[in-house]
Amino acid sequence: MKGLRGVIGRVRGWRRGWHERSKLERIDLYTRLTLCSITWFFAVSWGLLPLGETLDEGPVAMALGGAFLAANIAQSVLSNRNLTPAFDDYRGTEPFPPGRLRLPVALQVLMTGLLVALAAVGGVKEEGLVLLVLDLPVAFLIPYVLIVPVRRFLLHSAAFSATVLGLLAAVGVPGGLLFGAFVSLVVVTLLVLVSARPSVWSLSVMWQAEEARDMQARLAVAEERLRFGRDMHDVLGRNLSVIALKSELAVELAQRGNPAAMDQMVEVQRIARASQQEVRDVVRGYREADLPTELMGAQGVLQAAGITCTVEGADGPAGIGAPAAVQAALGWVVRETATNVLRHGDPRHCWIRLARTRDAVVLEVENDGAGATRPLGGADGDDGGGSGLAGLRVRLGALGGSLSAGAVGDDLFRVTATVPLTARPDTNGRLAPSPEPSAAPSVLPEER
Repeated sequence: MKGLRGVIGRVRGWRRGWHERSKLERIDLYTRLTLCSITWFFAVSWGLLPLGETLDEGPVAMALGGAFLAANIAQSVLSNRNLTPAFDDYRGTEPFPPGRLRLPVALQVLMTGLLVALAAVGGVKEEGLVLLVLDLPVAFLIPYVLIVPVRRFLLHSAAFSATVLGLLAAVGVPGGLLFGAFVSLVVVTLLVLVSARPSVWSLSVMWQAEEARDMQARLAVAEERLRFGRDMHDVLGRNLSVIALKSELAVELAQRGNPAAMDQMVEVQRIARASQQEVRDVVRGYREADLPTELMGAQGVLQAAGITCTVEGADGPAGIGAPAAVQAALGWVVRETATNVLRHGDPRHCWIRLARTRDAVVLEVENDGAGATRPLGGADGDDGGGSGLAGLRVRLGALGGSLSAGAVGDDLFRVTATVPLTARPDTNGRLAPSPEPSAAPSVLPEER
């Protein structure tokens, strides 16, 4: 019973790991597994079945057949182990270590010698020999075709084929079988070339496109930071220069006992307050999230990623009819949840719904592919400090609102945000709930 539970647990773990991979990571894994399985398909079919003939051909043939099978298995294991370094070498991320080819080359020489010996003692005949020749170079060629240029691969394959055919002819293999062996070697060489190399090339192009997309996103963030920095420089640079000059003038006037020093300090205070307000205006404009803009942006980005996005209620009282402060809060929710869908899920459809109750606006963002979506507060190590869904929960909690997120059924993930209609921005440009009628008005620092 425990063993069955362990198997079920491992299967669930594999399924969970598969769903947590991105689409490109799934394609990468599928390509690697396909190339690995080709090696074993040849080894257990055309490399194993003909060896059954050796059971009736005496102990020498049986020993040679068993040795060939063992070498074939070892070569297949090495082929699978060398596939990842060969992938990296083809993509240019890391060169293939030359030393890793020494043992596969030695095994290839051994397998060729065992095959020729089997043909010499009559251990395999006719079709069986042709099938063994077909299987002979597969395990070695699959990683090898990725680490050498096509021209060198074809030249080396031609030299290997000529060597095999020459050795078989030397031990008396008839011309008809030699022609069949020649066709087998040509077929397997071309099969490896047209199956492995184009697959890895396509995968490499997709990884390059993914890296370019990530780079574009980082450049967009850097550009926005530069824009914000320029805005802050424009706002503060001139005012700080004036403050410095007037402060120096006030010091000189005070040293002379001139009462005009007081007027200069009053002017410094006025400029400082004006600068503070200008900084608030810049930060407010930088941090505001406009709901209609965020809805259109989320829909466009998701559809560009191949995800069908449906928006409901944006033109009604829950959307354009909601107060500006509520729209700003929900704009942040739309922005973050759309990012979450792209980064942590593998969806095909996304639904964004806006509804208005008697005293609040409710936003629902739902997507399928829930197996790869992380729960609330768990995205990217978020600890609730202001980023991710947990950061939204804190932000909406300050408004008297709420945020919930979780799986719905087996395939759906839903984020629900509720913002009261009484929410309004505070004097610092941040969203805050409206005070109760009995609450005392807040005092700005400059009014104290």
